Amino acid sequence: MNKSINTTALAYIGDAVYELEIRRKLIDTGKQNVDVLHREAVRYVSSSAQAKAVREMLKEFLTENEVRLVKRARNRKITSMPKNAEVINYKLATGFEALIGSLYLSEDTERLNECVDRAIEIIGGQNE
Repeated sequence: MNKSINTTALAYIGDAVYELEIRRKLIDTGKQNVDVLHREAVRYVSSSAQAKAVREMLKEFLTENEVRLVKRARNRKITSMPKNAEVINYKLATGFEALIGSLYLSEDTERLNECVDRAIEIIGGQNE
């Protein structure tokens, strides 16, 4: 992965990768109703859900380098933010998305899957 990619760009790609992974996992459950799939996906990809996941992951799951990346992305200046998101949740979600983007671009599929699976467990979807 190119080390010069800033955390905002990592979060940009991480947002797409995480949403795609969530959608793929939901499809794998056998659900086919698009409205149901959308509602389920929102449960996992909202900034509050991602913030909940990364807060827990920062405690015991992430490596030192991953923690540094999440904190660096979290601390970047916000240039635009959705109206319905709290600032701290949005910043934490940005850190989580930057981590996912970094793992994706470095082609660390195993760790990417571990992080997505852990986020799903934390958010409460292990039985979904």
